[in-house]
Amino acid sequence: MQKVIQRAASARKQAQKKMFRAKRKEDVSSKKDNARTRKEYNQALSTTLKEARQARWEDWQKGELAPKRDSGLAATTYGALNASLMHPPRVPGHLRRKHILFAPGDRVCVIRGRDKGKIEEIAQVNEESETVLIKNVHEADINVPEWAKASMGIKSDVLAQSMPVPMDDVRLVFAMTDGNTTKDYIVQHAYAGRPYLERPTWSKMPRYTRYVAGLNIEIPWPTEEEPQFEDGAFDTTRMEVEESTWVPSLDNPPFPSTIIDELRNKYSRFRTRHDEEYVREKVLDEYRQEFLASQALLTPAGQLKKWKVEQNIQARKARTDENGNMILDSETANFIERFMSQSAAPKPNKKTGKAKVTA
Repeated sequence: MQKVIQRAASARKQAQKKMFRAKRKEDVSSKKDNARTRKEYNQALSTTLKEARQARWEDWQKGELAPKRDSGLAATTYGALNASLMHPPRVPGHLRRKHILFAPGDRVCVIRGRDKGKIEEIAQVNEESETVLIKNVHEADINVPEWAKASMGIKSDVLAQSMPVPMDDVRLVFAMTDGNTTKDYIVQHAYAGRPYLERPTWSKMPRYTRYVAGLNIEIPWPTEEEPQFEDGAFDTTRMEVEESTWVPSLDNPPFPSTIIDELRNKYSRFRTRHDEEYVREKVLDEYRQEFLASQALLTPAGQLKKWKVEQNIQARKARTDENGNMILDSETANFIERFMSQSAAPKPNKKTGKAKVTA
């Protein structure tokens, strides 16, 4: 049973390591994709501006001799931008804003670009690229690809669209009532905070509340209309959905015991709960492995060799004392005594023949 628990813990650690490696690999891949998308977007934008400047310079320099560019194959798409410019690159997750203070329906003022000073309504908010689409602002002709004409139901090659505007280039316009007059004020700085409101499931507005920085005046979110849904012939009615068909009880589990076998293999090493039959079989298997390990499946020569090894081990243990030190035999002890006595005896002087006595 202990091995089953260890196997499950080891499998859990391996799964966590695998998940961590997959997450790290996904982060690296996301960074590479984001860098590649930004590079392609900047190259497309730079190429478009460079071609436009070159064409304008040639038209001014050549005058009446300038080529007629709105003719030939590019007659219907001359001056239109590439459709890829409608999708700015994504901002990495760790660099994004914590709170988006814009929502569809807000009135904003453009503070940069050719439409500087215009006040219009936001049509769409893109949180991934931190851009907004504003009605009748920053419009441009977009070259519609062939594959998009059929899906969009468009026959022309060019379509006027509002280009994405960065959130840093717009400011909220907040209408405040002072007495009997209502004026529009441009909010330079705003922040998000409490209270966090409960929104319906169909609402797209954030749960947090936004305020004017410094004045702490609440900026209301745009009003939304609840969508109207009509029940079709094959739709489940709300009465059937809200009908209670199961009563919780401590006697019966919330789902049959066989459901867990469908979610995860019955004999998977990643499971932390196993059937009693499976656990019993694993315990018997452990006993069986221990019994087989204790049995020596050797030939007669192997048995003799093993017996000699055991005899040597027993003889070695017999020559050791309680502390595990080797005990000298009598012959070795007598030899050491004779050697020590000879070393301690005084040596005679070669000249006088008498023993030399040292003080």
